[in-house]
Amino acid sequence: MLPFFTNPYPDELLYSAIARYHFYSGNLDYKDTLEELFDNRSVIPSVEIGSHFSVLAAKLGLHYSNEKLLAKHTIYPYYSSFLDKDRQQEILNDVQELGQALYTRLGTVAGSICRKKGLYYCAECARLDIEKYGDPYIHREHQLQGIDYCPHHELQLKKYPITKDSRIAYIRFEEKYMNFSPLYKVDSYKDISIQLAKQAYKLLQLSLHSLCREEIRLKYRALLRERNLVTASNHVRQEELYRAINSYFPQGFLEKYESSINQEDEYNWLKIITRNTKRHVHPFRHLLLLHFLEQDINDFVEVASDNGPFGSGPYPCLNRAATHYKELMIPSVEVTCDFKSKAPIGTFHCSCGFVYARKGPDTFLSDKYKIGRVKVFGEVWKERLQELLKQNLSTRSIARTLGVDSKTVKKYSKEGIDKQLVENDNQLIVQYKKEFAQGVCKHSSLTRTEIRTKYPKQYAYLYRHDKEWLMATLPANKKRSPAVNHVNWEKRDKEYVVKIKDLHLKLLSLEKPVHITKTLLGKKLNILANLERHLNKLPNTQQLLNDITETVQQFQIRRCYKVIDETMENNAVVLLWKVQKIAAIKSHHFHEIKPILERYIKNKQDVKEDEQTTG
Repeated sequence: MLPFFTNPYPDELLYSAIARYHFYSGNLDYKDTLEELFDNRSVIPSVEIGSHFSVLAAKLGLHYSNEKLLAKHTIYPYYSSFLDKDRQQEILNDVQELGQALYTRLGTVAGSICRKKGLYYCAECARLDIEKYGDPYIHREHQLQGIDYCPHHELQLKKYPITKDSRIAYIRFEEKYMNFSPLYKVDSYKDISIQLAKQAYKLLQLSLHSLCREEIRLKYRALLRERNLVTASNHVRQEELYRAINSYFPQGFLEKYESSINQEDEYNWLKIITRNTKRHVHPFRHLLLLHFLEQDINDFVEVASDNGPFGSGPYPCLNRAATHYKELMIPSVEVTCDFKSKAPIGTFHCSCGFVYARKGPDTFLSDKYKIGRVKVFGEVWKERLQELLKQNLSTRSIARTLGVDSKTVKKYSKEGIDKQLVENDNQLIVQYKKEFAQGVCKHSSLTRTEIRTKYPKQYAYLYRHDKEWLMATLPANKKRSPAVNHVNWEKRDKEYVVKIKDLHLKLLSLEKPVHITKTLLGKKLNILANLERHLNKLPNTQQLLNDITETVQQFQIRRCYKVIDETMENNAVVLLWKVQKIAAIKSHHFHEIKPILERYIKNKQDVKEDEQTTG
């Protein structure tokens, strides 16, 4: 064991602690320090992680271990959660010895972004370190690729001016070389960058290997499923996700951090991160996806892994007539996709013949005991219904017992007498045909409408059951003399204009926007027939309708404008993906109107800034 060692401070890189040891030990040659710590004079110092941990841990004593040094005093935890279990174990073995394959396994050789040349520090952290420990030291959270801010003080990081003059040299932070003055640099992405820095720091604090790549992928899928970005067959809707992420981050942000997404590239980082592939994705890009999903690292750890939209089987039988009601009798679920909403539909078949379905995904554990629709009741259910009918119970009582609607009980109660009803119907048709034919002969001078008025019951029944016979039996249509037009269309045109303008204002003031169309206006004012048949006689009304009615796209834009206005009135940040979600616009439609919305937001912001300046 060493006679003494400069124990690492909280979140201090092992590299920094060794640099301080070299200084206080009085060694002049770095090779002497390497031999004392590693029994090897040719070890190459590594700022981020290092190697030969087994030798060093043995020399430092019982308070240190390979795992503790790796977890508390290297940047390895920034990467570890996104590695598979085999790779994690390989790296544990690497750092104990020479560490030759370490950075290749970690992915930093091929997958680095935003590389940092040199060492970085936070002026406030350094000042507090000097007050508490007498020396500044190298914080690991300040050396992470992609991180520009201190997660503690939200200050931009500064580059330490001293660099290595030898491969085996160690750099130690010294107060005399540090700049403690505030750094004022315009950064339009500051808020997002600070949030990412805080999440990166939380990654460093996770227990070593508490997460792995396999678990992360299933957690992502669970969160994406909540946003309807996963299909019924468990595939991520890549195009919609791409659009959502590009809308979420400010323009130019992804490019600045070397994370722009080429949708045409089958191996862009977004596709890799959401698919089951062995390619490496930089942790900063994982943080970008987590930021989009509005996930704090500590909460993300608790997210349940995705087992499909309905979880894993077996599933309960929800047939109240069966003795195994609510028991896990159904081994698997058949998943299909809803045609309109694209939501997954699960269909559950029980051996008792009961088949039910519901729309997913399941959000809570209790959801597995819910029925959306019963597809088949089965023989067990029908037999139980017949037993309850023989007990002379009320329809409502039977419905409660079987967990169905009263109409369902009535429907299936009638199955046994359906044939008798059909026979009765045939007899009634014969009777009504005879009565109606006699009436037509008796009142041969009457028109069709008059005959219908005189025999309403027979006419209605025959219209439903034998319309062809009815039309053939009715008297021929009589020609009418042309009607004289007594309508003052000019006066009616003026009245319609006043009514439509008043209704239009009321519709625009509704809390929930409605699509303003000619049909809607006509129905609400009870003038739809005239708007459809005689609009050419109402020129002012026609012009007004052309001005105020909306296409589907215009209605979508108005909904989005309303969401944007309300967001800006509350002084909140306008995020286009949230606007899309609240306004309920499908992604392919939203993509078409996105440029219009961006111009609208910019104009609103410019007006707001002008008002603040003049005010």
